Amino acid sequence: MRATLAIAVPAVSASGVHQQHADGTVGRMPREQGRSPATGDSQEPLAKYRRMRDFSRTPEPSGAPPAGLEGGDRVFVVQRHRATARHYDFRLEVDGVLASWAVPKGPSLDPEVRRLAIHVEDHPMEYLHFEGVIPAKEYGGGDVIVWDTGTWEPGNNEDPATAIRAGTLHVIVHGEKLRGEFMLVRTARQEGDKEQWLLFHKHDEHTVEGWDAEDFPRSVLSGRTNEEVLADPDQLWHSDRPAGQAAESLRVAVPDPLTEDELSALRDLGSSGTWEVFGQQLRLTNLDKVLFPARQGDEPVTKREFIEYAGRIAPVLLPYLAGRAVNLHRHPDGAQAKGFWHKEVPDHAPEWLPRWDNPDAGPGETQTYLVVDEAAALVWAANYGALEWHPWTSPTTAPDCPSYVMFDIDPGEGTTWEEALDLARLHRTAFEALHLRAYPKVTGRRGLQVWVPIRRGPSFADTRAWAEKVSRSIGAMVPDLVSWRWEVKSRKGLARLDYTQNAVNKTLVAPYSPRPSAGAPVSVPITWDELDDPELRPDRWTVRTVLDRLDEVGDPFQGVLHHDQTLPRVR
Repeated sequence: MRATLAIAVPAVSASGVHQQHADGTVGRMPREQGRSPATGDSQEPLAKYRRMRDFSRTPEPSGAPPAGLEGGDRVFVVQRHRATARHYDFRLEVDGVLASWAVPKGPSLDPEVRRLAIHVEDHPMEYLHFEGVIPAKEYGGGDVIVWDTGTWEPGNNEDPATAIRAGTLHVIVHGEKLRGEFMLVRTARQEGDKEQWLLFHKHDEHTVEGWDAEDFPRSVLSGRTNEEVLADPDQLWHSDRPAGQAAESLRVAVPDPLTEDELSALRDLGSSGTWEVFGQQLRLTNLDKVLFPARQGDEPVTKREFIEYAGRIAPVLLPYLAGRAVNLHRHPDGAQAKGFWHKEVPDHAPEWLPRWDNPDAGPGETQTYLVVDEAAALVWAANYGALEWHPWTSPTTAPDCPSYVMFDIDPGEGTTWEEALDLARLHRTAFEALHLRAYPKVTGRRGLQVWVPIRRGPSFADTRAWAEKVSRSIGAMVPDLVSWRWEVKSRKGLARLDYTQNAVNKTLVAPYSPRPSAGAPVSVPITWDELDDPELRPDRWTVRTVLDRLDEVGDPFQGVLHHDQTLPRVR
């Protein structure tokens, strides 16, 4: 079953009035729990809300009564909701639930603007900070952001539930976007069984002529737009759990860098020993073995130094590996000996090691893959002799849905480095013309690669076909440099623009992964401008120098983690 995703973020408004309680609930807890503002029914105020939803599919909260503190300010939320039609959900805390109106054009601070507001079913207090994606076939299917939130108070000392039943409510809001006094007034018109109301701002010091909600599209919680939430939801919401336990983070927990004490403990070990790293006890062996022969004028890289690199790079690399099966290129006898691909987690692996059982694996195929969901797993892989790390381009939650389109610029025997750069520059021009974010990196060997992050949806067949069209368009510009033959001998020394890696369980080397060559070169992300750096080389950085580069320029690859792009049509 396809996972449903949502966010439940603790909110702190500009005035600091929202707090998350110890059990995970947010905001003021009601003085009187469970009375419907619309009907006065105190038996089951959310019965209609629950009848309209299948909580085994939707990530929305089911409405378990929150436990928390008494007293405090009433809270409100306005959610921008792209369902069948875009609208804004205006919700006010009243007697333990969120009285709710759907406002198609959104609220306005302009008192001359009257907005239609359709009174809908009350929502649970847990909905206060719901931000995420409701499945398309569910009621209200679409993406939701918390467009504004804060506190509110009724005007004229009126009882809100009584005022709603009477059809006129004065609302004084203290939000981050909305301020001042609003009126909600019921009209005589109906839309099915739903009442139609008018929402408008009264004349006060907070009015702004011509103010339009659409000019302020970002969430006050996450700072993201609806499009960004749809492309990259943050959390999985379990509707069958208590509010404080409902949100399961989909973001990678990145550990702090290793301390000097932790690094010293590794350096002080004998040839074998136990190293406590990232909360795990790892048995390390053969630490003085040479894994990478020396480059001219340098010292060889030992297993100890390689394991130290794995530990130091893990906090940077973890977001690119987490949630994905990893294929390991093992060289237990070092890069100077022939290596082999290893995918199956061995029986002797520690129980804590994250892993994924591939449900589509057939007889004789890999059943259980390593998933580097925690930093210690990368150190384990390094100790296991894996000199290269290749994550899948699709997540384990949807192995048939790629997160990236991959382009591999593979030089031939006769391709010069300058010609490889020319091919990369043509890719740069192509992605600029297509208005796509694309991220290059040197391979650590001879070539370059480009990753294009995409929104979930296309299949591997789709991404492969799209990448082939782009690659062939680029290759047509320089036919004397490119061969489309698969066999190396048939290419006659020409480069290949390899789009065939866009397939399930086909991989490209991870950013910051070493390569099994002398000096331990690393596949390093670069900026497009660096293609014009005369000092750039595909194997310029090694495990000894790339960390200094990160300190100096940061990680230019982080944008691939935002999967918010739709592939345009190409001829």
